Amino acid sequence: MGISPEQFDQRLDAIRSRLGTQGALVTEIAEQVFQTIFDMDTDRALELMTRDDEVDQADLEIERDAVDLLERASQGGCPLNPQQIRALLSAVKVNNELERIADAAADIAFRVVSLGDRTSAFPRTTMVMTNSVVGILRDSVRCFGENDAKRAKRVLSAEGTVLEFYDVIVKKSEERIADGRLEVAHAFDLHSIIHQAVVMADHCTNIAEQVIYQVTGAIVRHTNAGWVEHDLGGGESE
Repeated sequence: MGISPEQFDQRLDAIRSRLGTQGALVTEIAEQVFQTIFDMDTDRALELMTRDDEVDQADLEIERDAVDLLERASQGGCPLNPQQIRALLSAVKVNNELERIADAAADIAFRVVSLGDRTSAFPRTTMVMTNSVVGILRDSVRCFGENDAKRAKRVLSAEGTVLEFYDVIVKKSEERIADGRLEVAHAFDLHSIIHQAVVMADHCTNIAEQVIYQVTGAIVRHTNAGWVEHDLGGGESE
């Protein structure tokens, strides 16, 4: 059974609404997981590991709805404009990025459990870094919900700050290992945690790329010279 362009938009809006809920859930999980690092709350970390299942279930349902929508549109010969096609493609990709962010959060929770009741203090920059990642995640979810390409570009530019924090933490960790303030085993888990934080930020930039693609039709890619936009006609702009 086919659908009309108007029905397509209605179902697409429903998918995007569910993605908004999914984004809020993933942001909540990420924020709470980061807090368990500093509270050394292994019980809470264990609970948050199981919440990844909620994200996985929603991910599958959204994926099914998107495939079904595309199938109905194709069966009925529904005339879709480029904006509608880009919106559906972007929704599917954003859904995938959110699921991967939740996976990274679950891995961090696992590391918190592994650390247990540690006595070695992490560098203070660790909290600054994780707070930055939560802020980027909130902005990426918001720019998707509002189709805000300008905010999406700010998300892209913020990734560099997270990478700078990563480098600082690694250096500080090496110093603390050398003078005995940080155990080697704890440093290993810290490195895994901040690596996953970088992964989360990277997935956020992928969401931002999809927002820009949906709104403007431009494909954004990162190069050694920075973020570059390529239009579908082959041109590009800084």
